[in-house]
Amino acid sequence: MTAHHLQGSLFDQSDDPRLGPLDGLRRTVLGAGAWIDVLPGWLTGSDTLFAHLAAEVPWRAEQRRMYDNVVAVPRLLAFYGEGAALPHPVLDEARRALSAHYAGELGEPFVTAGLCHYRDGHDSVAWHGDRIGRGADRDTMVAIVSVGSPRDLLLRPAGGGAGGTVRRPLGHGDLIVMGGSCQRTWEHCVPKSGRAAGPRISVQFRPRGVR
Repeated sequence: MTAHHLQGSLFDQSDDPRLGPLDGLRRTVLGAGAWIDVLPGWLTGSDTLFAHLAAEVPWRAEQRRMYDNVVAVPRLLAFYGEGAALPHPVLDEARRALSAHYAGELGEPFVTAGLCHYRDGHDSVAWHGDRIGRGADRDTMVAIVSVGSPRDLLLRPAGGGAGGTVRRPLGHGDLIVMGGSCQRTWEHCVPKSGRAAGPRISVQFRPRGVR
């Protein structure tokens, strides 16, 4: 795997990854029953966690068929199913904390973890909603912790409805939770970046049966 340089954060100099409290979460109502909660810098020591995940996670490169061609998926992927040991103890702690915080709204715990490794500005994910499984027809939540260099997460109404595009730069331990009808009525992406972009890893926690 090609090594990519991570530009460290001046505000995240801790060597030991730690979680802060969740009482700083701020909710933005998107419309049509969708919302996002955002907490910058929830995880300190995130550059240390990035280095650990980049080196230790069994990343896989996937391909997909596009029309008559088979093309490389522009990011590296990993998935930890229900009951699987996560690649760092702080991620287990994060999942437990999020499950407890959102128990009243979600009504069930987060049980899986999907990881995406965006190696540079050429890596991306296209517009989509997490609609495989129960997210297709009912409200749910997806919680994402980002480590490494910030990349923009964009959200827009599905089908081009009213509401415009929402942009949130995420990295260095930032947390975003997409909830309510967000996966059905909105879609999100991480676009390619023409600017010099360092590597980023996102960790997506989901309830059972949501992909």
